[in-house]
Amino acid sequence: MNNINEILNSFILQSKTDNLKWSSYPKEYLDLNMKVSFGQGVPARVSWISFLAPEMQTSNGFYPVYLFYKKENKLILAYGISETAEYPQTWPDEVVNNNKKINEHIDNPARYGESFLFKSYAPNINSNKVEFVNDDNQKLSNEIIENDLKQIINSYKKFVSMEIKNESSPISQGVFYLEKQLEDFIIENWDRTEFGKKYDLIEEEGRVISQQYPTSIGKIDILAKDKKTKNYVVIELKKNQTSDDTIGQLSRYMGWVKKELKDDNVKGIIVAGKFDEKLKYAKTMLPNSEAFLYEVDFKIKEYK
Repeated sequence: MNNINEILNSFILQSKTDNLKWSSYPKEYLDLNMKVSFGQGVPARVSWISFLAPEMQTSNGFYPVYLFYKKENKLILAYGISETAEYPQTWPDEVVNNNKKINEHIDNPARYGESFLFKSYAPNINSNKVEFVNDDNQKLSNEIIENDLKQIINSYKKFVSMEIKNESSPISQGVFYLEKQLEDFIIENWDRTEFGKKYDLIEEEGRVISQQYPTSIGKIDILAKDKKTKNYVVIELKKNQTSDDTIGQLSRYMGWVKKELKDDNVKGIIVAGKFDEKLKYAKTMLPNSEAFLYEVDFKIKEYK
């Protein structure tokens, strides 16, 4: 299943059965975690596919979600809100004030009535192939279905990205609450970051030793190697805003690598959620250094 139309085809067909297994479905979509459920123990009246930013859970958060109401034969693409726990943040006013709740669209919905409607589809099954029509019974193309999902996911990413930059926001405090979480994320998703294109993690006897690399002056958050030059790369992480004092820490580790690992061309990188203006000038005095911003859609871009 490589695209959303294949995923939905399988999802709707399986929702009509007693098969509750979900392991064959992708674990991510458009850089968000993807979760699928057909019920626990017994088939659910509403099966779902949720698309989650890190630190969000289907039971505790807000997120784009497909909800398939079996009795009504309606597939709702919704601005989802968790029922199990009340997350301290929710969709922005432009969503809350301009979209119906599901319980205004479906009479007495089995669940998730407080989530907000984005799109409504009716699936029709023909020879194991699912086709969708809208509420006016107009057939919808695969491109329309795909674009609808991209639209709501892009809106979600922009909103969460704005909130993470607000240090008082619950999202900012939840996503990458510790540098360790940011560190774990980068290591686990190395090949999907800008770093993975240029640098290799260091392995020893089949085990990655790059993370929390030990030195006599402390632990380097991540130590990598340039794919082309084979020079070392010291990567230091900061959850929120950093400043020029970070350059001092970075330069100390670079100095240790230069002396102890015999690398005169070691490179230094700082990754943070925000940078203050002092760092821009401080890093000019450390020519072989770069700074990157992390974003909630998990692309890492250079700070210049």
